[in-house]
Amino acid sequence: MNTTRPTPSKDDIALLPEFRRLGLPQITLVDSATPAREAAAALRDHAHWGFDTESKPTFFKDQVSDGPHIVQLATLDHAWVFQLHDAASLSVVAGLLADAGHIKAGFGLGDDTKRIRSKLGVEPSGVLELNHLFRERGYRKDMGVKGAVAVLFHQRFIKSKKAATSNWATPRLSEAQLIYAANDAWAAAVVHHALKAPSIAAFHR
Repeated sequence: MNTTRPTPSKDDIALLPEFRRLGLPQITLVDSATPAREAAAALRDHAHWGFDTESKPTFFKDQVSDGPHIVQLATLDHAWVFQLHDAASLSVVAGLLADAGHIKAGFGLGDDTKRIRSKLGVEPSGVLELNHLFRERGYRKDMGVKGAVAVLFHQRFIKSKKAATSNWATPRLSEAQLIYAANDAWAAAVVHHALKAPSIAAFHR
């Protein structure tokens, strides 16, 4: 008999202690050819990546986004934020996303992959929607990173609304934007790792 598990509410999550986040020393901004090559070399040493994108918000009805403007990829101890206004950064991350030999895990990736096809001209391969894994475990509602962190680690993942709705197309990302973007991808990597090895979740508590 299948058991349906409840998804934690916002009020439940608000009572939990904070989940640790990557700081700036563990985040690399990729905005030119040299850091792009270095990022690709570092990422290819790992089979599984956390994955997310950010796009400049749209504010008017029927306004079409030209995002994504950044792509984030992360391992368990580092994250790279690729700015797509730079041709070298865009080219390298397009190659990484098309590489079927590496898993890219994240939440709500349907829109991300659609925009990547349109803007980068590649078909993302090895994309893993983490909500599918939670549904296999009995969670019927989409989890999202906040719910996943609450369920697995009994902690609260912090997301800044100000950063979320900021201008991701700007050539000069702020520290707050870098931390927000990098940690979305990093948390996905950590959640995926914990789902593969459940004992890891207890370690992070």
